[in-house]
Amino acid sequence: MTPFIAELIGTCVLIVFGAGVVSNVSLKNTEGEKDPKWILITMAWGFAVFLGVVISGDVSGAHLNPAVSIGLAMAGKFDWALVPSYAVAQTLGAMLGSFLNYQLYYDQFKETQDELTFRGCFCTAPKIKNTPRNIFSEAYGTFFLVFGILFLVKPALQIDGIETLQYGIGSLDALPVGILVWAIGMSLGGTTGYAINPSRDLGPRIVYTLIRGGKAKSNWGYSWIPVIGPIIGALASGYLFSIL
Repeated sequence: MTPFIAELIGTCVLIVFGAGVVSNVSLKNTEGEKDPKWILITMAWGFAVFLGVVISGDVSGAHLNPAVSIGLAMAGKFDWALVPSYAVAQTLGAMLGSFLNYQLYYDQFKETQDELTFRGCFCTAPKIKNTPRNIFSEAYGTFFLVFGILFLVKPALQIDGIETLQYGIGSLDALPVGILVWAIGMSLGGTTGYAINPSRDLGPRIVYTLIRGGKAKSNWGYSWIPVIGPIIGALASGYLFSIL
């Protein structure tokens, strides 16, 4: 990557996030519009990633997201053969986490009459339904997530005691990755609630459906978008990184 390209990409990222946060808090019908809760939500998700990475980073590389595994594999930094098992573990983990959250807030869930608010504690939904744009939003946010991770982390992962060159997010990288997720939420998450993670959305959506039964408004017609969008973004970021 030449200095010219580096300055071009660096300044582009600067404006993407800077203009993104202004748009999120200023434009009509975004998650950040006149809602101070969005700061708390995005901050907590960033810290959640930080803690998840600290706990699992030195063992698995702490991808915590099938899109991250796919993006790293696309960039030649992770073994494609490991992607399916990682994706299954990530989805099961997301399901377990959402079920535990339901148990913690069980009484509050019982008091919540609005089904869309109930569902929103499990999975995402677009502020404005527009399938091509919703896919683009999820791909866009995930692109910057994986692209940032590729520059943040180093190849220091071991699997089964065998030294490899596969990338993982170690404990020392946990804080910057958490900050990256926080920034994505504040700047790029205002359109769809930034799932940017197929497991994070699909797993809890399944749990919500099982819990609510006939009352569920699972919105399966939208559910494929937070799966496909992040995969597209991850593939694009991995490919761009590999050619840079």
